[in-house]
Amino acid sequence: MEKLIFSLVLIVSGLALGYVLQLLDREEIITLPLPIISLRKLLQKIGLLFFMPITFMSAVWIVSFENLRVILLPVICITTLLSGGLLGMLIARLQKRSTKQAAVLFCCGSFSNLGAIGTLACYMFLGEAGLGLVVLYRMLEEIYFYTFGYPLARFYSRAADDNQSIGRRLLDVLKDPFVAAALSAFFIGLFLNLTNIPRPSFFELVIALSVPLGTFVLIVSIGLGMRFSSIGDYLSESLWISLIKFVAMPLIACSMAYLFGMHLMDNGLAFKVVLVLSSMPVAVNALVVASIYDLDLDLANSCWIVTTGALIVILPWLYFLLSSSWLL
Repeated sequence: MEKLIFSLVLIVSGLALGYVLQLLDREEIITLPLPIISLRKLLQKIGLLFFMPITFMSAVWIVSFENLRVILLPVICITTLLSGGLLGMLIARLQKRSTKQAAVLFCCGSFSNLGAIGTLACYMFLGEAGLGLVVLYRMLEEIYFYTFGYPLARFYSRAADDNQSIGRRLLDVLKDPFVAAALSAFFIGLFLNLTNIPRPSFFELVIALSVPLGTFVLIVSIGLGMRFSSIGDYLSESLWISLIKFVAMPLIACSMAYLFGMHLMDNGLAFKVVLVLSSMPVAVNALVVASIYDLDLDLANSCWIVTTGALIVILPWLYFLLSSSWLL
């Protein structure tokens, strides 16, 4: 219960701090050292280029590959993300939304906050062993974002060259510093793991500090960009996206994990990781896509706020499921 409370407090306080700083800066009550946009980018770089690579490398270093079924985790991840996106587009079609709004609903349905919030939840609820599987689950996530999700949004925006080759897109993905940092951390950890080099004991403290600190930094950056004014105009779409995020995607992911026999591995650890990560809210990437490709940013912002706010209910629900003997 202490871990649940800590997770909720960390998320709420980070969002509140970022939002309050945004308001104070807007009203010129305080002067931030950097413009809001620059400060957000700096915090995101600190979280994604410093804290998260350390966490990923340390976690992969001790992941057990005795049961090779764990390599199916990224397959479950991509299938679930794609399914959420297609369901988002279905909602757009049923509600007769524009093509640009359909692209936003695809991104909101597909892109999930597996990094900051998903990583924190798995670590707090399942410990270091669960954290290591998070890295495997997310192994292809960024590649999916940049080679499929972003190009789809760009196609609808008609803002760039739609004839760019798949090879060129993949090269652009690998050149992205955030993707490069994540992949480098993964392969360094994998090398250390496969060469049986023992991990020093102090890395437990490193992870215990880097996970909450990295999460807090990223969540503050999100709070710096929050806007509540658009929720009323897009409440219906936001509720539909919430159903996709917290009902449809967990059902799809957990069904696949069960069929792959992950409930039988290591007391169901892999199955529990899938349950937690498939129940995460809209990722901030959905807002980034809407912004850079001139889509409906207010719609993306509304879906993000509503699903992130729902964590007040979702995290206790996950804690209850993970603590129940009848889950597996």
